[in-house]
Amino acid sequence: MNTSTHSSAPSLHPRPVAWRERFAQAAIFILLAGLVVLFQSKEPTFLSVGNVFSIMQAVSIVALLGVGVAVTLAVDGFDLSVGSIAAFSQMTASYILVVLHGSALAAVAGCLLFGVLAGLLNGLLIVRLRIPDQLATLGTLFLLAGLQLIPTGGRSLTTGTILPDGSTATGSFPDTFLALGRLQVGGVVPVPVIVLALVTLLLWFVMEFTRWGRVFYAVGGNETAARLAGAPTHRYRVAAYVISATIASLGGVLLSARIGRGDVSVGNSLLLDSVAAALIGYAVWGANRPNVLGTVIGAIFVGVLLNGLTMLNAPYYTQDFVKGLILVGALAITFSLSRKAR
Repeated sequence: MNTSTHSSAPSLHPRPVAWRERFAQAAIFILLAGLVVLFQSKEPTFLSVGNVFSIMQAVSIVALLGVGVAVTLAVDGFDLSVGSIAAFSQMTASYILVVLHGSALAAVAGCLLFGVLAGLLNGLLIVRLRIPDQLATLGTLFLLAGLQLIPTGGRSLTTGTILPDGSTATGSFPDTFLALGRLQVGGVVPVPVIVLALVTLLLWFVMEFTRWGRVFYAVGGNETAARLAGAPTHRYRVAAYVISATIASLGGVLLSARIGRGDVSVGNSLLLDSVAAALIGYAVWGANRPNVLGTVIGAIFVGVLLNGLTMLNAPYYTQDFVKGLILVGALAITFSLSRKAR
């Protein structure tokens, strides 16, 4: 009797632990579903096909930047320059098209090349000069934020813009370029949403199912141990920042194609929203680590919240507060339950 009693007792303990784990994994999805039900009950057109894809298009740029941030978080880094890189890229694309009269292909290629170079700059500052990640990328943020203003004298760039040397920008945005931000495949799915899906699936597969992804996480978990195991840790850290910056540049291209001009103020909110998406990714499925799919879900979460508040005519000055309140609550619930489950 005593033996059976002792052997059966432990089986009763895992039940609340398993319950907490499952609830922690599903907390974001439950909250997201609750928001959808709330907004749909208040505004019947919230779940219309057009509005759903409008939300997806609105979050596609932020989600792309967040995915890049998640890769740097995987190596225990933090890329604060993604917003400025995206903003600089959309100005670069505009300059190539409107001032230099370049083609759509030249604009895209030029921006992606810039992204690679910006990522290399961040990586080399961190790896070679041993500047802390946040400080190095913060410096790049200010450098690019100021540099993008110089060619146009601080003005947004479009056809007819007067440049600092007195000349006039006479080029234009070709339809092939604008299609990257405005075309809807099948009349429904915006191109930026398709690009986001492709980039997400590729990086999700690499980070979760390949040796490269395992090494990225190993470097972030214990760089010294990874180096002693033979991993080229410095190369992986640089690669993480190159990936992040290149994806941010791609986001800048899509943004420029969507708005049809180079806007000097466009990058103001990109950093905070992309970082928020990447950090929410920690809580999705109770992962407790940066992950690509979780980041995209985090961006969708923020997009649904802001779209719903806008449709309900919530004052703009309350939206950031409500967003922060719900995000803090969701993360607090998820991480507290995950910790108790362990």
